[in-house]
Amino acid sequence: MRKKLESALSYLEGLKVDYADIRVHDITDEAYSTEDGRVQAMIDHRSRGYGIRVFLGGSMGFAASQDFEKMEQTVRDALAIARASRLAQKRPVKLASRPAAVDSYRTPVEIDPFSVSKKEKLELLLTADAEMRQAEPGLFKTAGTLDFRREEKIFADTEGSYITQEIYHTGGGIKAFAADGRDRQVRSYPNCFRGNFAAAGYEFINDMRLVENAAQAAREAAALLKAEECPSGRFDLVIGSSQMMLQIHESVGHAIELDRVLGYEAGYAGTSFLNPGMEGFQYGSEHVNIVADATVPGGLGTFGYDDEGVPAQRVPIITGGKFENFISCRNSAAVLGRLSSGAARADGWSRIPIVRMTNINLLPGSMELEELFAGIEYGFYLCTTKSWSIDDRRLNFQFACEIAHEIRDGRLTGKIYKNPIYTGITPEFWNSCDGVAGEKYWQMYGTHNCGKGEPQQLGRVAHGSSPARFREVKVGVADVK
Repeated sequence: MRKKLESALSYLEGLKVDYADIRVHDITDEAYSTEDGRVQAMIDHRSRGYGIRVFLGGSMGFAASQDFEKMEQTVRDALAIARASRLAQKRPVKLASRPAAVDSYRTPVEIDPFSVSKKEKLELLLTADAEMRQAEPGLFKTAGTLDFRREEKIFADTEGSYITQEIYHTGGGIKAFAADGRDRQVRSYPNCFRGNFAAAGYEFINDMRLVENAAQAAREAAALLKAEECPSGRFDLVIGSSQMMLQIHESVGHAIELDRVLGYEAGYAGTSFLNPGMEGFQYGSEHVNIVADATVPGGLGTFGYDDEGVPAQRVPIITGGKFENFISCRNSAAVLGRLSSGAARADGWSRIPIVRMTNINLLPGSMELEELFAGIEYGFYLCTTKSWSIDDRRLNFQFACEIAHEIRDGRLTGKIYKNPIYTGITPEFWNSCDGVAGEKYWQMYGTHNCGKGEPQQLGRVAHGSSPARFREVKVGVADVK
């Protein structure tokens, strides 16, 4: 394979192209789902192919194929598209510099998920399902999922890079639904979005202890059905890590993608309220410290190199509340005269790499969780995403959670409310943060379905956070001053 790729790149170098690269992706997926004690789906899928980018005269051409015997034709197709693109060129595309690399990377895995039998995987889901139904026989529905991916990647370019990577992603979760004909409530474990995901092996599934946590999920779903609606008003909130994942993703992660800021994503997913030159902007309070970290163990956004051959990095995004950096690819970074942050990724061989979040993490503070509660006279502890909405500039948001735990006189009372909804404006919300729990409470959640691009690409990203406290947040849909 290496000789084939180097031969294609040598041919392009002989034509004096500005730059070219070839990515080979070999992706194997397994997915399992159960519902109400029955197997719903077992999916095995493999996709193998390659994509070629050619830059000529400041314009790019891209072509992809699954036929490795016709790579010369694919090279010519990419070159022809680059030449045609020059006819519509408004300004030349430039790529930020980066050192060539000859290297390899592999996700640390204790148990290869593809070595575990289908029978064992299904038995796990069906046992968890049975535990939910035994705990609450009147449940409307029970469901479980397991997902596994192995991606073998090769990257080679005309600058001398040759990088191989083998990346594993593992995830799963369970859901309990309760209904009474007028209402339906759900409790997800360990999170919604088909559970939780990590760059890890089957040991991650074992550590989640789905069976052991099934009964609690079922009981909470049933209890929510009988619970009162969450009050409306302005309240102090502690937001748990499972919901902070979404808060970070939508109101920070997408806002800092440099292609959105430059207007490249306006047609599909909106732009951003941030602009170049806003370094130092007071994005949040002094307690808000956020990094884009593609090196943290276990994150879905963790790798050795991105899909442009840029090494994984830990980039400060917000420090002490002040905005510092965007996340970028080579061509978007060059627009601002900067180096790439290593955030260019494609969801497969047939797609062009675009700016994608890595692991956008809120760094832990120094407080105990009980200290966060202790500072609240009356408010709520919100957990687990239920629904979300945010405008195309990432400013105005409305998020719903599965459950709200009442806080009164600095303590959890044990009372729960259903359908909690909170709203805000991104900088105002983050500036209302006055405390973040410490490192022992810090947890990372991964999602495998972040949509972006035309045609759409599904990105795999993660967000780590400890629970955090926010003051005077609007809760509910009633008109509150």
